[in-house]
Amino acid sequence: MNGFTMDSFSLKGKVALVTGASYGIGFSIASSLAEAGATIVFNDINQDLVDQGLAAYKEAGIEAHGYVADVTKEEEIKNFVLKVENEVGPVDILVNNAGIIKRIPMIEMSAEDWRQVIDIDLTGPFIMAKAVLPSMIERGHGKIINIASMMSELGRETVSAYAAAKGGLKMLTKNIASEYGEYNIQCNAIGPGYIETPQTAPLRAKGHPFNEFIISKTPAARWGTVDDLKGPAVFLASEASDFVNGHTLYVDGGILAYIGKQPTPAK
Repeated sequence: MNGFTMDSFSLKGKVALVTGASYGIGFSIASSLAEAGATIVFNDINQDLVDQGLAAYKEAGIEAHGYVADVTKEEEIKNFVLKVENEVGPVDILVNNAGIIKRIPMIEMSAEDWRQVIDIDLTGPFIMAKAVLPSMIERGHGKIINIASMMSELGRETVSAYAAAKGGLKMLTKNIASEYGEYNIQCNAIGPGYIETPQTAPLRAKGHPFNEFIISKTPAARWGTVDDLKGPAVFLASEASDFVNGHTLYVDGGILAYIGKQPTPAK
């Protein structure tokens, strides 16, 4: 980077690959990168989801390139990234967004369910990063953004596998930064708080105990929106963050900074 200007936030001419970005948080992040000038590539687990994503991007006025690829299959991802390089261009920005959660009490969770969460949420980002890093090293620049979670820092009932995976992803982020920072490659993470998505709609119903719980624990006194993730994503994908490496940026309305309200004394 030769000095900061507002153009430092531009992603013009960059190819951004966002995994699992047919909808939800991944779609929103990819859209923000497109707004900043990037060419968008995304993958999903099956053709139906890819078609759903392509239609959504088209409706948003974004020309995106969609592929079927499973982030847990190393050889498949290797071929997928080569195909992207040949058909679209070398990947400048990787966003490891694909992930799942299984809410099961730990003593009831099978090892098979545990392994599936770890495989998608932690091994998947390892496989994806491994596939794009050689080209980034060769070209002397690259951005990797891992979608972590507040569960990279906190535990909670029924999410043992998810918390373990996201905690591991925080440390994978630090290690990629440590190992490849000398090649002008920055690897950072975004840790979303509780975000308004179709999946969380039932929990956000007025009067729902979980809704009240989250609002009371959040200094911002609201759920986050997918738009709250756009600025952090563009920052971490751009040259404006060239000296930020190995960092997890929590976009949580202040939950991790807050111990919670003191209970009102009983009368």
